[in-house]
Amino acid sequence: MRKTWRNPWFWVVMVILTIIFLGPLVVMILTSFKTNIEAQQVPATFLPHTWTLRAYQQLLFLDDASPVLRWVLNSFVAATANSVLTCLLAAMAAYAFGRLRLPGKNVLFAIVLSTMFVPGFIFLMPNFELMSKLQWLDSLPAIIFPGTAGAFGVFFLRQFFVALPKEFEESARIDGAGPFTTFFKIVLPNAKGALATLLVLSFLGNWNDFVWPIYVLFSDTNLTLPVGLTRLQGSYTIDYPVIMAGATMAAVPVLIIYVVLQRYIIEGIASSGLKG
Repeated sequence: MRKTWRNPWFWVVMVILTIIFLGPLVVMILTSFKTNIEAQQVPATFLPHTWTLRAYQQLLFLDDASPVLRWVLNSFVAATANSVLTCLLAAMAAYAFGRLRLPGKNVLFAIVLSTMFVPGFIFLMPNFELMSKLQWLDSLPAIIFPGTAGAFGVFFLRQFFVALPKEFEESARIDGAGPFTTFFKIVLPNAKGALATLLVLSFLGNWNDFVWPIYVLFSDTNLTLPVGLTRLQGSYTIDYPVIMAGATMAAVPVLIIYVVLQRYIIEGIASSGLKG
């Protein structure tokens, strides 16, 4: 590692990758502080000539009334509930597949994994019909519950549970703990890294989802942020600073969550054996 850090080409590559990944984010934030005229100038300017908060004022109801804050709240509630349920259901299924002795569990696990190869668009109509039967259309449950029992979370956590030492469960059995006590008090506390990783991935997937919410949400007040941002575009003109301000507001919560849980995410990916 010391030889790698001393290699100048290593830092050149790191700088290039940083520019590639952070460049669009920086441009997005800077554009949100420009006037609409300056945002459409050719050639484009990097730093705003005139710094203005007009785009954020419009989004925060200080100018034109638009339910952006409601969209942010809807997205946050839906993504949080969806990610928590995903982690809970995936953890229970992964523990059963990875640690318990069940007849035919390998066949069942293969069937679960096979659903990962089915295109997601195939489930749009069946899920829509299910939401309609449950009378959940145009409500948050319609974007919270579908997808919580996905195969990826089961596969991801099973990789971690298989690698857990058997001594954890054996010591719990000696102390008289049952399967549920062992799972909730012994296994889950030792799976914080993997659970945090799955939590962030699930939160990010639900937060950025666009196709499914646009199918099941109709009222302006019930929209999520990605769908609602499309309503900010005019019929003939696009207010780019407002769009970039909304995109910035959509990116900030995810960045905060990632920074807070970064250590657990790295540990979870390393311990679960996933690469790439």
